[in-house]
Amino acid sequence: MLSFPISLTALPKQHGKVAIVTGGARGLGYAIVRQLAGLGMHVIIGRGYNDTLPQQLLLGRLNEKCLVSFVDLASLSSVRQFVCRFQAQGLPLHVLINNAAVMLVPEGKTDDGFELHFATNYLGHFLLTRFLLDTLVHSGKDEACSRIISISSSAHYTAVRDIDQLQNCHYSAHGAYAHSKLAQVLFTYRLQQELQSSGCAVTASAVDPGVVDTHLYRNLSTPARLAQRLIAHLLFRSPAQAAATAVYAAASPELEGVGGCYLYEGKRVSSSALSYDVELQAQLWRRSCSLLGLKSVTVLL
Repeated sequence: MLSFPISLTALPKQHGKVAIVTGGARGLGYAIVRQLAGLGMHVIIGRGYNDTLPQQLLLGRLNEKCLVSFVDLASLSSVRQFVCRFQAQGLPLHVLINNAAVMLVPEGKTDDGFELHFATNYLGHFLLTRFLLDTLVHSGKDEACSRIISISSSAHYTAVRDIDQLQNCHYSAHGAYAHSKLAQVLFTYRLQQELQSSGCAVTASAVDPGVVDTHLYRNLSTPARLAQRLIAHLLFRSPAQAAATAVYAAASPELEGVGGCYLYEGKRVSSSALSYDVELQAQLWRRSCSLLGLKSVTVLL
């Protein structure tokens, strides 16, 4: 079993804080939810329409700390509806964890006309973050910044620079996944720059959870899926182990006021050289705003 250096017992309690975790009803997302709730956070679980709720939620064991709300990150209208439901509650928001993802899905388009990986893993989260930014800003304080955390992947290291490939015109499931994860990191760094220049008490970072034994591998071919099952218990992290870095990013005092990080195993490491390309960050930002009909500056300016 792979070692993991983070001890969640060292993290301070988070009573009074509110978090949103997309894809929080299963796998890595649910492990993050459980650990945040264990620290005392009130957690809104962004549940996909096809997600089955875990027994602990069905039995009410986490209900005092968790609220489930439907959101399909591949649907822009669903993201907007999710935000409206959240804002109607009048709650603050201290942590946003952009976790929901698809991996290696067959070629297809969303109802909005976007490639599935690009829409679910990146563009839906871009829109969600922009719509929730005002709440995050008003919830943050100089001594206790709100935090935006995107769950990326080492797959982003294999992506290429071509901005058009971020929607993967020449379809490859592996390529589409890698480019969506690169887009997340590019967005994180540009967002951190925008937040910092605006003087907001909000930070943005990305987390690489490592290779995790979750449902994301369901789209592998049958031989590959069988091989994955055989080696998963030896080489893959459990969702609980993999969740620790995301929870560390959400709650660690060591990261107070610190953004623009790419975190792996609880440490700040270098993401791909391409992800630091400032012009590519700006290109993706402008393209995303154009696709979503948003102004190319943050709502703060």
